[in-house]
Amino acid sequence: MSVLLGVNIDHIATLRNVRGTSYPDPVQGAFIAEQAGADTITVHLREDRRHITDRDVFLLKKIIQTNMNLEIAPTEEMISVACKLKPDFCCLVPENRCEITTESGLDLLSNRDRLFVVVSQLKSVGIDVSLFLDIDKEQISIARDLGVSCIELHTGPYVSDHRSVISIPEFEYIKECVEYAISCGLRVNAGHGLNYRNVKLFSGLSLYMLHIGHAIIARSVFYGLFSAVQDMKNVIQSVRS
Repeated sequence: MSVLLGVNIDHIATLRNVRGTSYPDPVQGAFIAEQAGADTITVHLREDRRHITDRDVFLLKKIIQTNMNLEIAPTEEMISVACKLKPDFCCLVPENRCEITTESGLDLLSNRDRLFVVVSQLKSVGIDVSLFLDIDKEQISIARDLGVSCIELHTGPYVSDHRSVISIPEFEYIKECVEYAISCGLRVNAGHGLNYRNVKLFSGLSLYMLHIGHAIIARSVFYGLFSAVQDMKNVIQSVRS
């Protein structure tokens, strides 16, 4: 079975908000992405609402036909929104208002007690919870103990623009961590910084889903969103065919 594709539509909202207009609408983007083969629609509702807004997430919940994956920081405000919204999946991520995009995974070692409470709150209303983690066995082990069913591995450090390749030892460790997480009973997703070139490497791993946004939205400027999503889906599927 091929790895599934979660399409992050945050940057449709970024383009809308930079001019303060009502377009392009991420709700329309979600519809097109699903028509093109997206298995899940991902949005990150940040505390500063720099792209996706509350209006967006509640409308998206009504129209998404596949699954909705809501990324949020584990704050009281965001947990309250998630519990009202009840997305299919909720991925907890660290957040820094000064960052351009998410820079690292959650530190489960330092925040274990707080995250246990947050995970329990979300699970109590029927939300499937995942944790955004750096690729590290100790973090994966704690995630298992926190009772989540899924983790998302942070691929960013391995695929940033200033790096041309992933070393063999690095890739072997990534693979080892994926297999370890699966042995812990966790569903394993991955994402951050993936594009049409480097995604092939991760598509060959035993992952459940890859979450990709910026590369798809950037390509859609030239080729349209439908084609951009379809092209990414084809690249992922080609590895397993």
